[in-house]
Amino acid sequence: MGKIQSWEVSDAFWEKVAPLIPTPKRDPNKEYKRKAGGGRKPMPSRQIFEAIMYVLRTGCQWKALPKERFGSPSAIHAHFKNWMRAGFFVALWRAGLAEYDEMEGIAWRWQSIDGAMDKAPLAQEAVGRNPTDRGKKRNEAASSGGRPWCPVVPRRDRSKQARCDTT
Repeated sequence: MGKIQSWEVSDAFWEKVAPLIPTPKRDPNKEYKRKAGGGRKPMPSRQIFEAIMYVLRTGCQWKALPKERFGSPSAIHAHFKNWMRAGFFVALWRAGLAEYDEMEGIAWRWQSIDGAMDKAPLAQEAVGRNPTDRGKKRNEAASSGGRPWCPVVPRRDRSKQARCDTT
């Protein structure tokens, strides 16, 4: 068996995922122009799932999905939203947790999570100045009073007409 890409779904994994995928339902209150089964054939669920995995693994935008491999990016995104509303991803998460619990065991009594939402502290030193900050005056000293510079000329009262001395 050859090596598969990180977003490709193996047959063994697909056997576990396929039963969880929601089936499309027609709204009984809506009047359709075509009879059921008419029109373009639906996209295979496995192809849709692989496209979603591609977006999650590569971090690309929906519109950047390769059309040649996965089909219409907007159709994939519509399926993603429908599956999200139907609770598919929560069911997939729960099934994965249950399987992992059977294999390795999860210590449910004690759980911890850690994370940080800051910039890396040493990133500025390693990378250097941002090239887009060329014209900014961050290194200039502030005025003696600590206030930003302002002109010495008083502001003109705009309610009065400006005077022009003509000689």
